This record gives sequence, C-alpha cells and structure tokens, in this order.
Amino acid sequence: MIEFLKNIMDWALQKEEELAKKCQIDPKEIDEQIHKVLEKKFELSAKYEEELAKINKLLEKLEKIKKEASSCNKE
Repeated sequence: MIEFLKNIMDWALQKEEELAKKCQIDPKEIDEQIHKVLEKKFELSAKYEEELAKINKLLEKLEKIKKEASSCNKE
C-alpha cells in the first residue's frame, strides 16, 4: 500500500512539473504545498527527537545497570 501511495505521489508531482513547464500552474498553489510539507517535516522531526530522547534515557539506565552488574563479577 505504501508503494502504491508513493507511486501516486510521484505521478502527481510529475504532472505538476509538466504544468509548471507550460506555465499552467499557479506558484501560490506550490507554495501552499511546500508549506504543508514543511509543517509535516517539523512535526515528524519533533516526534523523532522526543522518541530519541526516550531511547537515550533507556540506554543510559541500561548502561548503569550493566556497570553495576559488572562490578559484581569482580568480587
């Protein structure tokens, strides 16, 4: 399904590019699309950063546990 949607998006962008070459598309429409895509990009970027921070905290805790467990083997 994702590949199908990607193909549709590629096709739509190709058609818009063809219209732009023929001066048959309003640049304001493209500006609106760019704005929407940038909003989505920033939204996803923020979500990614939040999830990455959670993973980093988990890794820090695991490293601490590993260090404590490793000290037991030295005794």
